[in-house]
Amino acid sequence: MTFTPAKWPRKLRSQEWYGGNSRDTIYHRGWMKNQGYPHDLFDGRPIIGIMNTWSDLTPCNGHLRELAEKVKAGIWEAGGFPVEVPVFSASENTFRPTAMMFRNLAALSIEEQLRGQPIDGAVLMVGCDKTTPSLLMAAASCDVPSIVVTGGPMLNGYFRGERVGSGTHLWKFSEAVKAGEMTQEEFLEAEQGMSRSTGTCNTMGTASTMASMAEALGMALSGNAAIPAVDSRRRVMAQMSGRRIVQMVKDDLKPSDIMTKQAFENAIRTNGAIGGSTNAVIHLLAIAGRVQGVDLTLDDWDRCGRDVETIVNLMPSGEYLMEEFFYAGGLPVVIKRLGEAGLLHKDALTVSGQTMWDEVKDVLNHNEDVIRPVGKGLTPQGGIAVLRGNLAPNGAVLKPSAASPHLMQHKGRAVVFEDIDDYKAKIEDPDLDIDETCVMVLKNCGPKGYPGMSEVGNMGLPPKVLQKGITDMVRISDARMSGTAYGTVILHTSPEAAAGGPLAVVRNGDMIEVDVAARRVHLDISDEELAARLAEWTPAHEQFESGYGWLHQQHVEGADTGADLDFLKGCRGNAVGKDAH
Repeated sequence: MTFTPAKWPRKLRSQEWYGGNSRDTIYHRGWMKNQGYPHDLFDGRPIIGIMNTWSDLTPCNGHLRELAEKVKAGIWEAGGFPVEVPVFSASENTFRPTAMMFRNLAALSIEEQLRGQPIDGAVLMVGCDKTTPSLLMAAASCDVPSIVVTGGPMLNGYFRGERVGSGTHLWKFSEAVKAGEMTQEEFLEAEQGMSRSTGTCNTMGTASTMASMAEALGMALSGNAAIPAVDSRRRVMAQMSGRRIVQMVKDDLKPSDIMTKQAFENAIRTNGAIGGSTNAVIHLLAIAGRVQGVDLTLDDWDRCGRDVETIVNLMPSGEYLMEEFFYAGGLPVVIKRLGEAGLLHKDALTVSGQTMWDEVKDVLNHNEDVIRPVGKGLTPQGGIAVLRGNLAPNGAVLKPSAASPHLMQHKGRAVVFEDIDDYKAKIEDPDLDIDETCVMVLKNCGPKGYPGMSEVGNMGLPPKVLQKGITDMVRISDARMSGTAYGTVILHTSPEAAAGGPLAVVRNGDMIEVDVAARRVHLDISDEELAARLAEWTPAHEQFESGYGWLHQQHVEGADTGADLDFLKGCRGNAVGKDAH
């Protein structure tokens, strides 16, 4: 892609606040000077907002204040004026009912901060799962020059000599306790080594996936995604990003110049190659929905990702963790492999001002067991499988690299849970009529139904099945699952149950067919019977009468289009509003 930098010098938007000698500009400058800023800093140089999602209640991002100081150093060095701005931090660890309910609220609040303040460019300080998409959505909606700096993954966890992946082993050990293979005391002992340094999940969970998506989209400097949080090179990356954003403002290099349809296709293929989280589907659809001229759909996910091998051998799909991925060469090696296989738009632009191919063409792979050669991947068809049928007219998704091959074509009797509370009440009951051939169905956990679409789709198996040595069953829901999770789990079923989708009327004993190769999920009842059930259906999910919960339920769209709020889709630009005084 050809990009022509804007002329420099020129008047930037921040000068609407700080340029000249009117009463209002003196008012704006004067208050800023109470922090000790010299007068010549308001001379028209780029003012860079460091949009920081640090929070004590977002442990993944707990070190971002320290990292922001390196970003500031880079901005000062390049002749910019850094201003750190605390922004909404949707923590995966603590927010209830789910951080996903607040991704759109975070994007809205950050968008208005970017537009309503004297900011010429933005450094997006992210890490935890929803912080990356929310800031990218906001940046796309404003279209101010922006660059992503992620906090990086935590160090490897260990328990009795075994690598422990954050999240992945939480699910594994929890099931082992229910199966009688691990004691509760051992589980508590393992807890101490699960998260042994600052940073995001050390598996290819959602945080690591979205860091990779930001880099594959071209919105972060090459190599950003995998550097461990505590590695000195993470600080170097932050400082270099601070330098780079100043030049991006001078060049007027914007998200709309970088996040083209080709860039999203690169990201989709990268997600397949890394065995990335199913959550990337919903987040990339939402981000694309904010970019002018980009039409991204579920069909693009299947079209672009279907024949991409999963070549990164990381949990939950594989064996290793993010530390080894970084030491092997990280995401640039993966992107180079895609380019060599003819699966990359090589001329896609990046925040560096260079093309994607120019950034990766000379990188080396230092461990071919961690990043495997094409032809020796974990699965020949990675990516995300998009299934359709009378049970999911608008689509559902499954992650083949995390699923069991013997369950990819399956027919079983439905065991239905009306909501997550119904599941919790029944799943450990020894009299529950279920075995490993059944299909577990969970309703009312989608964007409207939970509300917010929680990560409960990877339902734990009933103890009586686990105790037989069975570790996987087919599970279907309108929920999401953690990127650290695994199993033959069909997610994001659309329309969701709370919106009156066919999932809402599945009954115990119905037969369900799944054929991943054929991209099919089917409820074995007649069209007439399905129509009759839907005609009798009434909503049973919790409904809000006020507050953000009401706003969310009234305006959230389906998972198949990204679960954004309908009135937030599209780019609203960065025009300077009326003066405040």
